[in-house]
Order: sequence, then C-alpha cells, then structure tokens
Amino acid sequence: MTPRLPAPMVSVVMPTYNGAALIGETIASLQAQSFRDFELIIVDDCSTDDTVAVIRSFDDPRIRLIQSQKNRRVVLSRNAAFAEARGRYIAALDHDDLCHPDRFQRQVAYLDANPGIVLVGSAANVLEDGTILPSSLAPLSTPPVIAWLLQIENPLVWSSVMLRTDAARQLDPFMRPEMVYAEDFDLYHRIASFGGVARLDDELLTYRRHSGGASQTQAQAMRQAAIRVLTGVYVEPFGEAAAETADLIVTHVMGQQPVPDRLTLERVGSALVALQDRFLAQHRPDRESRSLIRWETARRWARIGRAGLRTGTLRLGDAAAVRPPHLGLGYAGIEELILSRIVGSVRAAQRRVRKDAAA
Repeated sequence: MTPRLPAPMVSVVMPTYNGAALIGETIASLQAQSFRDFELIIVDDCSTDDTVAVIRSFDDPRIRLIQSQKNRRVVLSRNAAFAEARGRYIAALDHDDLCHPDRFQRQVAYLDANPGIVLVGSAANVLEDGTILPSSLAPLSTPPVIAWLLQIENPLVWSSVMLRTDAARQLDPFMRPEMVYAEDFDLYHRIASFGGVARLDDELLTYRRHSGGASQTQAQAMRQAAIRVLTGVYVEPFGEAAAETADLIVTHVMGQQPVPDRLTLERVGSALVALQDRFLAQHRPDRESRSLIRWETARRWARIGRAGLRTGTLRLGDAAAVRPPHLGLGYAGIEELILSRIVGSVRAAQRRVRKDAAA
C-alpha cells in the first residue's frame, strides 16, 4: 500500500464523467502549476469511456482517484471529493477547464494575505471551437463589487474558485443537491456568511465552452435554479414579490434576455435601484467600490435597453423615459443606441412582412 503524502496546502476537487477526451489536458495544466503543494482528488462517476485509464496514465502521487459504485451526478461527486480533502484551501476545477500556471500561487498568496476573505475566484477567458474569447464578466472588481454582483448575477466561474477549507466545512452539505445547475451560485451566497468573497481580475483559468457543457444543455434548468437562489436572497427586501423579482433579474440581467416592453424595462430598473440602494446603505463600500458598483449596475441596465432596441420591442425614447436615478447608459453612447434602434426597426419590419406573407 502506497503511503499517503503529508497534508498539502491545496486540495483540488474534480468530478468527472466520460471526460476521457479532455481530462488529460486539465491534469497537465495542474502539473504545470508553479505552486506544487497540492493534491488532486478525482471522483469518477461511473464513466463508460476511457476516463479512468487516462487518469491512471499519469504517474503522479498527488493524484487520488475515487471510483463511484453508482452514478451520483456532479453535485454529489463534488461533495464526495470535498469529504476527502486534506488541504488548508480547496480549489475547484471541472475536468474540461484549464488552469494557467500561476493560478494556485496567486490565489494562495491572496488568501494568506487576506484572512477575512473565505473565497477567491479569478477572471477567466473562454475556449470555444479552438478560439480564445474574452470573458463577459465585469473587468474590474473589489470584494464589495463581487458582493453586490452576487445580488443580481453569478460573477464567478466555478473552476476558478479557491476557498478556505475551515469555512467550507461549516456548510452542510458542501453543495446542496436540490440546487443543481446553480449549486455554485448557492454556495457563494451561503459561504459569504463566514467572510468576504473576492476575485482576482487577471485571467488565471480557461473555461471550455462546448455543446456538451451544462450551460449549453440545461439553460432552462439553470435559470429556474438561479431564481430559487435569488428568491431566498430577496425575501427580506421584496417579501411576497421575491420570486417575481428574482424571475425578472435572472431573465433579463443574468440571462440577458430582451425585455418584451417598456413596462418590463421599468420594472427591472426599479428592482435594480432598490437592490443597489439597499446594498450601499447596508455595506457602505469605499469610494472606488461604490463607483464601480454604480457603473456595473448602469451597464447592465443599458445592456437590457440595447437588447430591446435591437429586437424592436422598445422605441428609442423608452430607455430614456423610464431610466431610474443613477442608471446611465453604461458603455453605450447615443450613437450605439440609435444603431440598435435602426437594427430593431429592420427586424420589426421583417417580422411584419413574414406575418403578412403567412396570412
């Protein structure tokens, strides 16, 4: 029997199912880390391909393979890996994502230097069809900005996250199976009661986007799960309207779906302002964070307005007419809004032509 190595600084938890095509590259990205004091705990969820053989081809004593006796799916597999973790810190990683060489070194240094932070993610780029794409998440952050964004969206990529094991042990369970498809979003809200949540704004991860990923195949289930998370968050400020407000925010802010009409745009704006004002009053962030929070909120509201203009569900004056206090145009200038309206007018005309032709 091979003796177990001393407890490492970092435990990487990785569930896998039929990951033979990609998991080798992911493990190789771990072996290329400049920070080497880690263990990798892989829970194979009854793969039917060569995943186990690929894992075993790596001669690395830091890798621990656990083979499930029955298919438990991703949340329970992550929980099983977490139960075996021995490190001071837990690093999340899915079997298809790629760590940049200095990810662990940067995150361990940040957590060591900031004892009040219990979880830190990083920016991530996106690999799709062989092309590296930039992230669509907020480019600049502070812990208060991340805390605010958690009120209206998921600002973190799970595979970029590192968290304190002692804080994570206070979660029971680590991830809640009933929140599948938003289990990471749910965890961020739950662990925030034990300390701050932060993000390093440098790209330390490459997230693979492909047709088999949950974000591509389970969009509606993810939406409903996110609504459940935010409904719980919104009970105090919105009471009986919590679920309705969560639906609005998840659909149009998180999901970036165009609003169907001016009234819905106004309702989304009112909800954003109410949430933002409440957050600023409760947390009293520093000046830089306060400015970033207002900017990011305005940017999201403007994005919703532009989408409505492009699809033809809003007129050019609608966004200006219902703009709440403190919500400007975000990155959009008037020229972009006019262009959006022109595109929307063309699409609306095309829909009318198709309708007339069908009649």
